[in-house]
Amino acid sequence: MLKKLLVLAVLSTAAVFAQDAAQPANQGGAAHHGPATNAKQLTNDEFDAYLAHPEQVLLIDVRRPDEVSSIGGFPVYLSIQAKDLKNHVAEIPRDRAIITISNHAARASVAADFLTSQGFHVLGAIGADTYQKSGGKLAIKIPVPPTPQGGQNGAAEANAHAAPPGEN
Repeated sequence: MLKKLLVLAVLSTAAVFAQDAAQPANQGGAAHHGPATNAKQLTNDEFDAYLAHPEQVLLIDVRRPDEVSSIGGFPVYLSIQAKDLKNHVAEIPRDRAIITISNHAARASVAADFLTSQGFHVLGAIGADTYQKSGGKLAIKIPVPPTPQGGQNGAAEANAHAAPPGEN
């Protein structure tokens, strides 16, 4: 009798997990590979509609600079890496609705939840790479600075592209 109960419990647990796995994890119906969040995943059309009124929104990109360089980004945004967001809450303007950005919206969704918990008006999250692969056009590609090839020539070339003192 105990064996039958154990087998029944294992089978019913497996059925519950199978049902959960079959359900879409976000509003877009696409698979969600990040942590569970309450953030709205914006569609390309929704995001483009918000971008049509840049005076009303603030884009916060939580990616690393190398990710922005390799994938691209949007014309005007505030760059605060996800790991540093808690330390910069006081610097984030509160006069605009916020859209958070990462590569595939996982980190952006976590950031959106955090900002919502801090009293910000967050419209949702979007992934820059996902947006682009779904037909959206990224506005900018930031070039990666040249790496010095060693010696003084490389260092001089790198310094030649730096802003003059006092103009940073």
